[in-house]
Amino acid sequence: MRFAFRFRWIPFVATVLVMCVGIALGEWQRGRALQKEGIAAMLAERSVLAPVVLRAGESLPPVSELEYRQVVADGEFLADWPVYLDNRPHGGVPGFYLVMPFRIGSTGPVVLVSRGWLPRDPQERTRLPHLRTPRGTVTVRGTIRRHPGQVLQLGQPAAIRPNAILQNLSPADFAAASGIQVLSFIIEQAGIGVSGPDADGLVRDWPQPSFGSDKHRGYAFQWYALAATALLFFLVTGFRSGTK
Repeated sequence: MRFAFRFRWIPFVATVLVMCVGIALGEWQRGRALQKEGIAAMLAERSVLAPVVLRAGESLPPVSELEYRQVVADGEFLADWPVYLDNRPHGGVPGFYLVMPFRIGSTGPVVLVSRGWLPRDPQERTRLPHLRTPRGTVTVRGTIRRHPGQVLQLGQPAAIRPNAILQNLSPADFAAASGIQVLSFIIEQAGIGVSGPDADGLVRDWPQPSFGSDKHRGYAFQWYALAATALLFFLVTGFRSGTK
């Protein structure tokens, strides 16, 4: 019995396609892992820096130098412009992120603040939860982020208006819709300098953007394994077909 390899074009093309898809998706997952590891390193580096203090009239570095820095700002919420970001579960419970503009000082710039999480009505999805907004001047502490996190956009985006329920939001989109000029980043709120009846009762257990690099590496290995399996299958079946 002698072994010979029988080359067949259709299995060859199918194998090449599967290998290309597997390698491409494996590289994409590996890139996601490296991206999250880079974020983790940036978080560790910037978490030990002194908080950025936002004040009226002061210029700021680019967002790339500010992202993930701790921040402190005194000012007042613009309570007539809340928006709610949908599809933000917490502990398995459906809910919203509440985003609201916040004026720094009495005449300073406005920045969007992702104030926290609150549950969605299980019976009526569009019913908004009761909202408590601290009155007067408060101190907001938190982390600078480019945006409040992105989710898959389902259908046409809703119009940005007060009390709108949205999938995603960026500072630029908010400014264009509201006419309120805002800074090019948001504050992911960690705390507020007020307690008692004016406390807002929101949950601020934010997901860490650097988590999950091991998961992406696992996915990358699976896609690479698929590519290797396709090649091995092509070779094995080719030798079997050529057996004499």
